[in-house]
Amino acid sequence: MRNKMILLALSLLSVAACKDKDAKPAQGPKVVSTVAVENRDVTGYMTFPASIEGRVNNEVRAKMQGYITQVLVDEGQFVSKGQPLFRLETNALNQSASAAKAGVGAARSNVAASEANVKAAQSAVNAAQVEVNKLRPLVEKNIISNVQLQTAQANLARAQAQVSQAIAAKQQASAGVAEAQANFQGVQANIDYSIIRAPISGVIGKINFRNGSLVGPGDPMPISTVSDTSELYAYFSMNEKEYLDFLKNAKGATVPEKLRNMPQVELLLANNEVYKEKGTIKTVTGQIDPETGSIQFRVSFPNPDKLLSNGNSGRVRLPVKYDNALVLPESATYEQQGLVYIYKVKKDTATSAVINVLDRVNNMVIIKDGAAKGEVVVAEGVGAIKSGSPVKPQPKDFDEIVNAIKPIF
Repeated sequence: MRNKMILLALSLLSVAACKDKDAKPAQGPKVVSTVAVENRDVTGYMTFPASIEGRVNNEVRAKMQGYITQVLVDEGQFVSKGQPLFRLETNALNQSASAAKAGVGAARSNVAASEANVKAAQSAVNAAQVEVNKLRPLVEKNIISNVQLQTAQANLARAQAQVSQAIAAKQQASAGVAEAQANFQGVQANIDYSIIRAPISGVIGKINFRNGSLVGPGDPMPISTVSDTSELYAYFSMNEKEYLDFLKNAKGATVPEKLRNMPQVELLLANNEVYKEKGTIKTVTGQIDPETGSIQFRVSFPNPDKLLSNGNSGRVRLPVKYDNALVLPESATYEQQGLVYIYKVKKDTATSAVINVLDRVNNMVIIKDGAAKGEVVVAEGVGAIKSGSPVKPQPKDFDEIVNAIKPIF
């Protein structure tokens, strides 16, 4: 019995020793990186999708119907105003022009003949008048009978009527010349229209019709487009709320004055690079579109290197300046049920607090309220602690934390 009691005691001591060996040591406060809330001057951006167009875009269309016989330019080529771009078939027009030119010649011959007839008729009038003048005193002296004078007077009247007819014929011939010239000029204009020229100086776009295509002024699709891309217009839209906020915050009494006071804007290209030239907001449409509930702005961008072209897309960035704003690294925040939280560190304890975020710029949150300058907050690893947890603060450089944040996408 005594031996059994000794064995039982040894067994209990062994179990207790094993439990003590397996027990985990008590954990101390969690070491966390911390930063203090700071005041900084920060520039954020409002970004809007934009469509880009040339300053002037002119459709190239035929003024007459015909088949294209020559394409004199290529897509993407710079052309000058008046430069020939396409030629249309003109065989029938050339024949019509020759006939019209011959008609002008014939009409001028008719005028010359009419002028000769007028001169001849006028000569006959003069001769008849001489005869009347010669016979009248003889009749008055009863040397000859009155019948001869009456005959001479009738000849004079007939000659005068012939002059009137000749003059009318000349006028008709002159009208024929004008008509023939107008016909010739019309045919000549059509021949000129067979050469389709650049309406403005710019870059030729896609060529929709080539050799052998029948084109005309009524075609729904233009032959091509010429775009003046020396300056580009970027169009973007704001919704009604954004527009009202813009009117409220922009300096100036009127919309044109507010636009003049706006800082220059940037253009983010499709490859996410910032276009090197700054743009200026030039105008805004006068009313809200009832279908989309938006209002459109137009921004002018210089294009000295012809990098941009008609039809490009991008995003316009409007700068928004925050002076002396409260800021924290984005890594110091977390969201839950639509609210943004931070962990404030006081007396080595992390306590969650709600903040209102005004904007997010360059891996920083701009705080509207909920935190004060100088308050210490957990800067990293906020998902690994809970409110009320004891912590061991380890201060870190604010900019080091911000620059270490990498975008996910």
